Amino acid sequence: MVYQGEDPDGKALSDFSRNPRRGESLRIPTKVHTGMKLDLKRPICFFDLETTGTNIAQDRIVEIAVLKVYPNGNKESRSWLVNPGMPIPEAATAIHGISDEKVAGEPSFKEISRDIQQMIQGCDLAGFNSNRFDIPLLAEHFLETEQPVVAVLLESDQAPTNVPEGYLKLHLLSHRLVKPHGTDLTGLFGILPNVAWTSDGPVDIAELPERQLSARLRGEVLEVSCVDKFPKMTDYVMPRGVRIADTARVRLGAYVGEGTTVMHEGFINFNAGCAGPNMIEGRVSAGVFIGEGSDLGGSSSTMGTLSGGGETLISIGTNCLIGANAGVGIGANHHSGIKAHIYGRVLRVLEPMVS
Repeated sequence: MVYQGEDPDGKALSDFSRNPRRGESLRIPTKVHTGMKLDLKRPICFFDLETTGTNIAQDRIVEIAVLKVYPNGNKESRSWLVNPGMPIPEAATAIHGISDEKVAGEPSFKEISRDIQQMIQGCDLAGFNSNRFDIPLLAEHFLETEQPVVAVLLESDQAPTNVPEGYLKLHLLSHRLVKPHGTDLTGLFGILPNVAWTSDGPVDIAELPERQLSARLRGEVLEVSCVDKFPKMTDYVMPRGVRIADTARVRLGAYVGEGTTVMHEGFINFNAGCAGPNMIEGRVSAGVFIGEGSDLGGSSSTMGTLSGGGETLISIGTNCLIGANAGVGIGANHHSGIKAHIYGRVLRVLEPMVS
């Protein structure tokens, strides 16, 4: 998320983030231009760039200042002078006071890119006019470094062969661009590694103890929401028009149709979901799809391809009711009602809501 605007006194955010090394006090605006108070769920970085000019494609950064504010109120600030590798125009020097001589012995952006990346990783970004200039220019600079930039293109729908392909397919599902079974996920479970999904982003499990210790030394807590192959869907995708009481119970790769409510005991696995609108108070297992207007009662369960269903694909038709504590291991046609545990054969009910 990117915030941009002015503080309540009308001063640009860039005025507060500039030149911390020169002893200027860094003040934190408490509001953005909308008047919204900042209720931080993760760190936010206020940043400002000084450059050789205003052309994103051609000009270079000569100074970066970053002020990082953590949800607990702690603050961290850093700034870097940067050798742009090109002459600084006199007109630019007249504005920010940075000359060729001043940056002659300073590192290039490439040399400090890892430090900057570590400073802003997992943070929201804020700055004055940042969407139009600062962020695009910063992105252009990162593209020239050795910092990993992953672009994933799928020419055909084949089984994923690596982690980026796997996560892209999960995003397609949660963005409702494909429905469950609409893309080939063969072997996905074996490709994805277990990852610690934290308040600071995904962390390799082997690195987690060191990252937790580093956070404690700064007086912070690195919260681990889960250790799993799949993160919470809402950490990366928030489908329009849905209500999710406990976001930890909906995995990335779930398809949640508009108008759906997932209650506290509801659960939706990857490559599974519901057309919407639906009331989900039970478990939608991997591979299962729930039709429009159907409801899963409290603690009910559907048997998916990962929980004993094998190759059998389970679907629940439209306007069905799976009662509380019921278990379903078969497909149910439209307007069906199930109150007990039924496995093994397709249920065909001719009259609406017959149990």
